Amino acid sequence: MTFAQPIFLYVLAVLLPLMGLFLFWASRRRQKDLARLGNPSLVQRLSSTVNWRGRRWRDALWLVVLALILFGLARTQWGTVTRMMEQEGIEVMVALDVSESMLAQDIKPDRLSRAKMEIADLMGRLGGDEIGLVLFSGASFIQFPLTSDSATALTFLDNARPEVISRPGTAIGDAIRTAMAGFDMSRPSQKVIVLITDGEDHGGDALAMAEMAAEQGAMLHTIGFGSPDGEPIPEYDARGEVVGYKRDEQGEVVLSKLDEATLQEIAQIGGGQYYRATADGSELAALVSELGTLQKGELSALLEVEQIERFQPFLLAALALMAAIEIIPDRVRRIVKQRTAMRGQWAADSGQ
Repeated sequence: MTFAQPIFLYVLAVLLPLMGLFLFWASRRRQKDLARLGNPSLVQRLSSTVNWRGRRWRDALWLVVLALILFGLARTQWGTVTRMMEQEGIEVMVALDVSESMLAQDIKPDRLSRAKMEIADLMGRLGGDEIGLVLFSGASFIQFPLTSDSATALTFLDNARPEVISRPGTAIGDAIRTAMAGFDMSRPSQKVIVLITDGEDHGGDALAMAEMAAEQGAMLHTIGFGSPDGEPIPEYDARGEVVGYKRDEQGEVVLSKLDEATLQEIAQIGGGQYYRATADGSELAALVSELGTLQKGELSALLEVEQIERFQPFLLAALALMAAIEIIPDRVRRIVKQRTAMRGQWAADSGQ
């Protein structure tokens, strides 16, 4: 036997003795009040019709009712039932650019940090959908596969930073190829790739990979982080403080610019939408709304074991006892007392 709300058992352990003590005190107080009325024989005659035994039974039954109600509120459970639970949704692979250009601070605190915040928010809004994460710069890999376990996924998301990939640059086409490898093509659910980057591509095959993904049934959405005007890429020391900005071979400060044209074309080829990252994150709401219109398919079938709730008998018994309490009379008819007295007198006379 288990209890879904065991806190009510602690309430029962405290409240029941207190209730018993209160009823005992009230009974003793009532007897003392009667004794103070005066002549004992007069008191005896006045209280001759009081159903003292019935009152004691009512007090005892009220304690039982209290116990039954608290047992019911504790949601007593025993026995189990097994159900097959089918989880339906879509498959979403997020491809996150972790190249050094994502450290630019034209979006606060920087492009990469803000992108990670939006991915975390997206995980919380997807509901029963599954999400996976691809990290890419000059190369790409799956940081975590498709999962509905957002708590574990957030742990892996925190580790997304430029140092996890040693090859510099940005290869968007390779990121799309890796994201496609993360899908389970045997499932009927819609496959979606959400590409999060500043759009700078050094691979040259991004559009070809977007077309390949679309032909295989995947939809591509892109979110552009950064400014078309460009932003310098900060360099940090061991303490995490900015010590300068990245420069090219001629000593000029490198500006990382948002390539919206490329991201718009990728989204168009992939049948999706392009969104530009904003300070208030409104693009995420638009993306989630778009994802909500897609076809959902069976993602997994799980055996779920549930405890069977058994609180109903306790509450029904409490209701029955409350009805019984109302039936117990507070006083007995005087004629019954008189007949009893007469029978006692007859028995005494017969004995003589």
